[in-house]
Amino acid sequence: MPKIVDHDLYRKELLSQCFDMFTEKGYAAITMREIAHGLGVSTGTLYHYFPSKEVLFEQLVEEWTRQDLLKAEAELETAQTLTDRIETAFHFIAKNEDYFLKQVLLLIDFHQQQRGTASPNEILKLVCDRARDRVADLLGLQDPQIVIFVLSLIDGLILGRLYNEEVASFEKQGALLGKMLTVYLEQHSTEPGLPSEVQR
Repeated sequence: MPKIVDHDLYRKELLSQCFDMFTEKGYAAITMREIAHGLGVSTGTLYHYFPSKEVLFEQLVEEWTRQDLLKAEAELETAQTLTDRIETAFHFIAKNEDYFLKQVLLLIDFHQQQRGTASPNEILKLVCDRARDRVADLLGLQDPQIVIFVLSLIDGLILGRLYNEEVASFEKQGALLGKMLTVYLEQHSTEPGLPSEVQR
């Protein structure tokens, strides 16, 4: 009797092994042949699941985003106040700083290769939009501009520490941000159109 293969599970298993290969060589330099060799599969098998390197990378980003959000959700499970949620989220990033730096550098490399194309990568934009919405839920923030501000600060800290590890501590910045947002939301909770029910 032929072996029944769960194709979606197998595809995710292949993806789970691709992150380190991309970070070692970079998106631009690595080839599908090298990826297949690293995975221990034929190029035909790899192309069966991923018709191009771009599609493979898109699915990799989608999968790592999904996994990261699940881990963040588990970390934030017991955090009650906005300050606690922010501090816990920043502590989570600090614990996995090297991993998140590799993600940022890979995405920069990918976008560098996409420059000059007719349109931006819609799949990655969709993944980022979904992730931003989920982060808003996890932190209990309803104003999309505040969510963008928080994520921009995180990206800036990751890149800033690339240049100078002493530039800022994620934990200290998280504590400061939590206090700042709490004060800001308290001061603006009575303004029309701004959320008043965020638990602080």
